[in-house]
Amino acid sequence: MTPAGAPEGPDATPAMRVRSYVLTGGRTRSATDLPFETLVKVTERGRLLGPRLTLERKEIVGRAEETLSIAELSAHLHMPLGVCRVIVGDMTAEGLLTASTPQHIGADDRPDLSLLERVLDGLQAL
Repeated sequence: MTPAGAPEGPDATPAMRVRSYVLTGGRTRSATDLPFETLVKVTERGRLLGPRLTLERKEIVGRAEETLSIAELSAHLHMPLGVCRVIVGDMTAEGLLTASTPQHIGADDRPDLSLLERVLDGLQAL
């Protein structure tokens, strides 16, 4: 017997899907609000507690062995960006991840003009 709407047949594999609001507790922001370009890396505490974390957090810890942006984590984990931001923000507040905002973001949350000019020059060179 399969749940309603679950795939059937010899090649079908049932997949459990968890709604985004379950992962974030219904929140759209965490205590630590991080921009999507924030770079994150696992801490020693995150490595130690990794095996005891929930599936999504465990996957984030595994991917964050190398420094990645929140946007990259979201793409690698096939997780909505907003959900990833909330979870990473929570994990940062808990000391499981370190977060650093790239230097090109100022107090007004706008990229530096020189950065935009370099990006434009690079695109034109293509």
